[in-house]
Amino acid sequence: MELKLAQLPGEKVTGVCHFPTFRAAMEATQHLVTLRPQAVELIDDTMIELGREIPLFRSTIEAFVEGSPEALLLVEFAEGSADANAAKLVELSQLMGVLGFDFSGTENRWGGIVSVTDTKLQNSIAEYRKSGLNVMMSMKEAGKPISFVEDCAVPLPDLADYTAGLTEIFTRHGTKGTWYAHASVGCLHVRPVLNMRQDKDVRTMRAIAEETFDLVKRYKGSHSGEHGDGIVRSEFHEKMFGPRIVSAFEQVKARFDPAGLMNPGKIVHAPAMDDRRLFRYSPDYSVRQFETALDWSAWPGAGGGFQGAVEMCNNNGACRKLKGGVMCPSFRATRNERDATRGRANTLRFAISGQLPGGLTSDAMQDAMEYCVSCKACARECPTGVDMARMKIEVLSAKRKKDGLTLADKLIAYLPRYAPKAAKVAWLLNARNKIGPLRTLLEKPTGISARRDLPVWSSDPFRDVEAQDIDPQVLLFADVFNRYFEPDNLRAAVRVLRALGLRVAIARDDQTGRPLDCGRTLLAVGCSEEARHEAQRVIDATREAVAQGIPIVGLEPSSILTFRDEYLALCPGQDAELLSNATHTFEEFLAKQPELPLKTIDRPIYVHGHCHQKAHDAVTPMVNLLKRIPASQVHMLESSCCGMAGAFGYAPGTIDVSIKMAELDLFPALEAAPADAIVVADGTSCRHQIAEGTQRQAMHVARLLDMVLEY
Repeated sequence: MELKLAQLPGEKVTGVCHFPTFRAAMEATQHLVTLRPQAVELIDDTMIELGREIPLFRSTIEAFVEGSPEALLLVEFAEGSADANAAKLVELSQLMGVLGFDFSGTENRWGGIVSVTDTKLQNSIAEYRKSGLNVMMSMKEAGKPISFVEDCAVPLPDLADYTAGLTEIFTRHGTKGTWYAHASVGCLHVRPVLNMRQDKDVRTMRAIAEETFDLVKRYKGSHSGEHGDGIVRSEFHEKMFGPRIVSAFEQVKARFDPAGLMNPGKIVHAPAMDDRRLFRYSPDYSVRQFETALDWSAWPGAGGGFQGAVEMCNNNGACRKLKGGVMCPSFRATRNERDATRGRANTLRFAISGQLPGGLTSDAMQDAMEYCVSCKACARECPTGVDMARMKIEVLSAKRKKDGLTLADKLIAYLPRYAPKAAKVAWLLNARNKIGPLRTLLEKPTGISARRDLPVWSSDPFRDVEAQDIDPQVLLFADVFNRYFEPDNLRAAVRVLRALGLRVAIARDDQTGRPLDCGRTLLAVGCSEEARHEAQRVIDATREAVAQGIPIVGLEPSSILTFRDEYLALCPGQDAELLSNATHTFEEFLAKQPELPLKTIDRPIYVHGHCHQKAHDAVTPMVNLLKRIPASQVHMLESSCCGMAGAFGYAPGTIDVSIKMAELDLFPALEAAPADAIVVADGTSCRHQIAEGTQRQAMHVARLLDMVLEY
């Protein structure tokens, strides 16, 4: 066997060509390919706008898109050397000028190139482009971009006329198309936006298919330029190839597969492409109206939009990745499809549509959610934005309304309420960790595994009076975890903020005198109404400060980021939005302040980001802040969820999966770190998981900064 090998491309550069109109980009493609680029990839304005709404891609788009182009062509070169690549970018810029495009131009003459030579940005752009399908599918409306004429290919000189003709077809049928992909070979991924649950749109799909294939034939193109035929296009082979060739296909199939057992219905003897019995949503698919605990109005469908949010999952499988990012930590540990975001979304779809007996409260639904750690990674990393952490709240809320709370649930939910009294007998509660038989005895009623140490109660909890400066410039939220278990973190944070010359006060409820509660522990067991009450208390208590522009700052990511996330769904409206915009993690706030007077530190610093920090892109400020320490050597640990995830890692039924999550990346990375390394982790759960699994003691950023402050 002889193989013809091709050299892997070395150093690459990308010229991002901006065009004022889609047709201008299509007309330019035939000229751009004369420069012999590695690739020419199309991104249309729909994909740009949708990408801006996806946290994972937002910063990438801002880095390479200028103004408001109607289309981009990503022109990639790999000439073998930096000088040769640079020369190609010059040629590309000159050619764009010859074609009449310049960023100083107006209307149809506006355009030009953005040169991208940074490898990291190139990779980010490539990841965004490769996710084009999922970006397009992130539309929140009932209609979605549907694949059935998506990879037709025509000769480049005809590309502009073909795409214009296709747009006319879409317009005539009352829809629009989304476009991206391989412009250099005349093969664009185009998908009309249709709602495949409606008979009307199914009929429209067929009409568009018939007219499109006629158009492709007119330009002597191919109706499947890349992806093959399948059921969608096989029905139209006779139109494309003629009866003689199709007859030959049938004869070959009969010779090799006379019983029609292998991949039936493809290429030959295909069913009608609009047979709804073959669709994901069958003709009798429906979802009845039902009440939800949270606001889902951004999506269409029953349950106030919950149906639309669930159906955002298009089975792309990004949640099944085993390396990189965070999603989905439980699947990485179990390798069970049920435990991936996709598996849970499909189970939810069956539950709300009556295909799963018992619906949201069924045992099957509870099993599917059991290992979901509410890390929020899917909200950021799922290309279609499936937010399983928020959906889990709906499942838990429905279950709680049906079955009530167990003692274990109550211990979790009401921790902020009994904590003030518990702290007064800290010595008694802490005895549980030291007495083995007591750990075993309490395991079943409390839902806490005897194999786990519980966080140690402080006998000197943080009190609001420790930071109540007059006319505060910062309002610090004292969460229950740092207040009653690690109060020195809050005290360190106050000292650091005051070292900047800032006046600090603790956010508090002056009407009731009860410490403010973010509601996180209530949401963890489905007490959504009580969590809503706590959210409203926080909104009311901080309203005046927010109106004055005073920032709200917190230490525990799972608590403070609730203000930016769940509060918008619990208490939708302007007040929640204003609080969300005023909320900062400790590092986000400090990163925007003048530099502190800090002492040199000659030990390496290893940073583990809390999942919620990663989901809200709040890890980078933490790393940048630590790099301000003179001579610091900051290393970001590339890991998924630590696995503790609040009460998840303590429960007898989930402790093993919890530990396995940590053993995938986090524990090995820490074991490989130098013995004198400082480990930083902002999450209370993260610090406890690290302590139990590695014998290292992680600290909050506030403690480290306080240690190196020049007082």
